[in-house]
Amino acid sequence: MRNFISYDESINILNNLNISKITTEKLFITNAVGKVIANDVIANHNNPEFLTSAMDGYAIKFKDIKNENIKIIGKNPAGSVVETQITMGTCIKTFTGSLMPKGSDTLVPIENVEVTLNKIKIIKEVPFGFAVRNIGEDYKKDEVLIKKGTVIGFAEIGVLASLNISQIEVIINPTIAIASTGSEILDLGEIQTNDSQIRSSNHLTLEALFKSNGANTIQMGVVKDDMDSITKLIETALLTSDIVVTTGGVSVGDYDFVQDVIKDKLKAEVLFHGVNLKPGMHILLALKDNKIIVALPGFAYSSTVCAMLYVLPLIYKFRNSNEKLPLVKARINQDFSRFQAKTIFTACNVEYKNGEYQINFDGKKSGTSAILTNMLESPALLIQKENSENIKAGDLVDILLLNNLK
Repeated sequence: MRNFISYDESINILNNLNISKITTEKLFITNAVGKVIANDVIANHNNPEFLTSAMDGYAIKFKDIKNENIKIIGKNPAGSVVETQITMGTCIKTFTGSLMPKGSDTLVPIENVEVTLNKIKIIKEVPFGFAVRNIGEDYKKDEVLIKKGTVIGFAEIGVLASLNISQIEVIINPTIAIASTGSEILDLGEIQTNDSQIRSSNHLTLEALFKSNGANTIQMGVVKDDMDSITKLIETALLTSDIVVTTGGVSVGDYDFVQDVIKDKLKAEVLFHGVNLKPGMHILLALKDNKIIVALPGFAYSSTVCAMLYVLPLIYKFRNSNEKLPLVKARINQDFSRFQAKTIFTACNVEYKNGEYQINFDGKKSGTSAILTNMLESPALLIQKENSENIKAGDLVDILLLNNLK
């Protein structure tokens, strides 16, 4: 274990973690929304299986497109099969979703014809094959329609239903236990008794972040800076969760006990403690009995940023999903210097304009890593790597889109 490794090294360690516990369950499809599909879904038939009408109109042979006297020989409502065959000079009134009558190859919309008694005259021509859905237009037999690792949404539900699949095997989401440490912090509802006490938001912010990104959560609340209390909390959390996330107690102060508990009391395997990163340089990642412990800094902005960078990828790994952090390029509107030799994540505003993402810092506050309000409205994080150059106005830069993290 090395102290203060680079950000890229820390992410490489995270990516190389072996997550062996991938368990699945079967759910009714609409109960599987937001879950990760465990196996490829393969089409067992063509859709449509036959040539099908895409509009209301008249089914004809295209060779009759200039014929001004085509005889109507029947109607073809959706859900029925018409045995009458189209020949030259004949047509059948056909409705959306109906099978195209035998012998026809083109559909002329109702508004493109004049009807006189039992005959039509085409007043506006259409090209060959117009408004005809080809066999397999949507999907073909044996085509992989949904890849394993896909997060199930409304479109996946529709495709599953079209395949007559009522239950689907999905990966069981990881469980994360969350706690904030600090004798100075108060949980919701606790009464402030002195001016040094502050209201904790970290454990609730992270619970919301993890839940909205697919994890089950166990809220452990707030624990004081006491070695025995922190030890008992983490031991209990390890029994019931896949990942334990704490905030506070990982720096070098006299009362930063979380690191001591992880290293000395629990004898956990520390993969790293300290990353050349801003915010969150004292982050700690450890393993204990095949469970993962992520100890985050105590400041609200630091803990939230580090949770996004380190815990969300762990959730994706446990879900065995294709999810990734939403990193994109954006145009910056001002010069921005690299003021420290670290990988730095700075809050900014983002909008999509003129075909590209654009960022600015209007209204963003500068100061310590405690300013969580910088993540309100339309936020993103500007990413500056530790070996990067100063940024000039108009440059394309790397950003992390926060609102896309739900």
